[in-house]
Amino acid sequence: MNKTADFSLIFVVFIWGVTFVMVQNALSFLDPFTFNAVRFFMAFVFLLIPYISTLHKKGKTWNKGLFIAGFHIGVWLFLGYGLQTIGLNYTTPAKTGFITGLSVVMVPVFSLLLLKHRLSRNTIIGVAAATIGLYLMTFADRSNLNIGDLLVFLCAISFAMQIITTARYAKTLPALPLTLIQVSTVSLLSFVSAFIFKENHSVIFSSEVMLQKDVWTALLVTAALATAFAFFAQTFFQAYTTPTRVALIFSMEPVFAALSSYILIGEKLTTASIIGCAFIFLGMIFAELPVKKKKPVTQEFS
Repeated sequence: MNKTADFSLIFVVFIWGVTFVMVQNALSFLDPFTFNAVRFFMAFVFLLIPYISTLHKKGKTWNKGLFIAGFHIGVWLFLGYGLQTIGLNYTTPAKTGFITGLSVVMVPVFSLLLLKHRLSRNTIIGVAAATIGLYLMTFADRSNLNIGDLLVFLCAISFAMQIITTARYAKTLPALPLTLIQVSTVSLLSFVSAFIFKENHSVIFSSEVMLQKDVWTALLVTAALATAFAFFAQTFFQAYTTPTRVALIFSMEPVFAALSSYILIGEKLTTASIIGCAFIFLGMIFAELPVKKKKPVTQEFS
């Protein structure tokens, strides 16, 4: 089951990477908070349909603990998207990519502190290699830190905590209801944020947006695959793998994003980006290698 979990999560990251260009195109018509609000609401509907269709086969699953857990995960996920969006207004996309990717380092630390998960030597080396790869892929300049960098750093903490909290609840709570609450929380908080930041989310009903095929294609694909399927898969399969392994798999997102940008829009890959991709891939592979157990030392008595 571990291998199935790993391959399923790699497919999730592949979806996130290849839909990046779609989202960029859609954001030229919709503000980020409105896009996320509609995207996560549509994902909620997509997940609600199979849940209702199988409701007669299920026992009583909804309770206070489930709502608290789903809301807890959803808040961290919303903070990750929200802080990243705001931070992008003050810092560069390259720095944003690297700082967000630091969650791959934070997850094993949080796992050790909060979940008491011990880390193997191979895992530590794999995390280090992935971090170097992220740096090579996204490093742009050596400019001083600013408020945007701080916001994106808080975003990385939020994404790391989303992985940790999912790991905490995934083994004891049903995956589909937990995902339903998680995505509805993100949608609700995104709608509220659109009002707070005075972003007119009703623009989605304007004729300009309604006629944009790219917007609706992006919303449908990201809602169905990159949100409904992706977060259900994460919630379900994290019961069979570790948070650190999930973080390492998620570090492949910029790799898939770079490759899809190269194929779809002809964005050039630098030498540093290619080397960075290799480091991330090697980091993932190295973390999967089994740790050799030391043979017990036997003493001979003469």
